[in-house]
Amino acid sequence: MSNYVKATDFASKDALLTGDPLKIVSGTEINDELNAIQTAVNTKANINSPTLTGAPTSPTASAGASSTQIATTAFVTTALTNYNTVVDTLLQALYPVGTIYTNATDGTNPATLVGFGTWSAFGTGRVLVAIDSGNTLMDAAEETGGSADAVVIAHNHTLTDPGHIHSVSGTRNYNSTDDRNGSEATRLGAQVDTDSATTGITLASAGVAGTDLNYQPFITVYYWKRTA
Repeated sequence: MSNYVKATDFASKDALLTGDPLKIVSGTEINDELNAIQTAVNTKANINSPTLTGAPTSPTASAGASSTQIATTAFVTTALTNYNTVVDTLLQALYPVGTIYTNATDGTNPATLVGFGTWSAFGTGRVLVAIDSGNTLMDAAEETGGSADAVVIAHNHTLTDPGHIHSVSGTRNYNSTDDRNGSEATRLGAQVDTDSATTGITLASAGVAGTDLNYQPFITVYYWKRTA
């Protein structure tokens, strides 16, 4: 015990001559020594569930140790540093440069969320489409295309008349030698009344503007691209 100091030097009594009263160990000396020991013991922690004060120290376990040995602050600091290094390495592997990060509700820049990289908002107002090497419109990374507005392709309308009849009604006046075949008759101011007729064929053209009518069903999310 580092804070225990003997009150009496008992070994020095052995060198005294027999009969010297100082050679005798008195009860007071014994009592004082025991009190000094008790005082020192009272400053020590119990072995079972000790309550420590101040800044107690302990041997630092080696990194990666797994036992009932006390974990000092130095051990914990090393363990956390190693853990953070592993996590950072894993995240860097999961989100390399060029990666698209998606979040449905939080628009915070991923640099803040994951703690590394340079990120830029990506694909604003657009859907993502996989590269198609067989289509020149989308055979390279980050090509854009399409339109939010509906497009009417040039086309022709064909109108077919199913066939119809115009009817004529009225009267014709002849002289007394009426000959409806007209071989001898002399017409006296024939009068013909005609009815008008329609074909019943119509070509209707109706519609609405195509602005913002070319969207597929969609749901919005936050896209970020790691650029560095």
